[in-house]
Amino acid sequence: MAQDVKDYTFPQELLSFIDEWKVKPGSLIMILHKTQEIFGYISRPAAEQLAVLTGISLARIYGVVTFYHYFKTTKPGKHKIAVCMGTACYLKGAQDLLDESRKLLGLEPNGVTEDGQFSIDAVRCVGCCGLAPLLVVGTDTYGKLTKDMIPGIIDKYRNV
Repeated sequence: MAQDVKDYTFPQELLSFIDEWKVKPGSLIMILHKTQEIFGYISRPAAEQLAVLTGISLARIYGVVTFYHYFKTTKPGKHKIAVCMGTACYLKGAQDLLDESRKLLGLEPNGVTEDGQFSIDAVRCVGCCGLAPLLVVGTDTYGKLTKDMIPGIIDKYRNV
């Protein structure tokens, strides 16, 4: 259920950041990054509040949010899994890792498990090509994987 803009409050850290950046040319990307860093995604109420606080139209904000794959409009799972689909990882079987992870968790692209614990994203490159193929769970990186290793990795994060 969406909240009214007037009822949606940002933490002071974000308000201060917006005040500092909103007067700078090209500030929208920085403001969106900070908003997503704090909330984990850009919700409709957050986008509406950003429009009010920055004077940037909601249409422009959504244009940027939906253009860049980095920005999310739905709340991710507590444990965010990122499967690297960069060239090295892709050639060494990353698609199998992605398919197996989604199968085990019963997730469609951009989905979140019913309990809110997991979400999975295919990402362009993590920058650890020597560990290909790999996935990242939160800040933990797992490399040189096969799809048979995925259940054990996911089990580490269940009920945590």
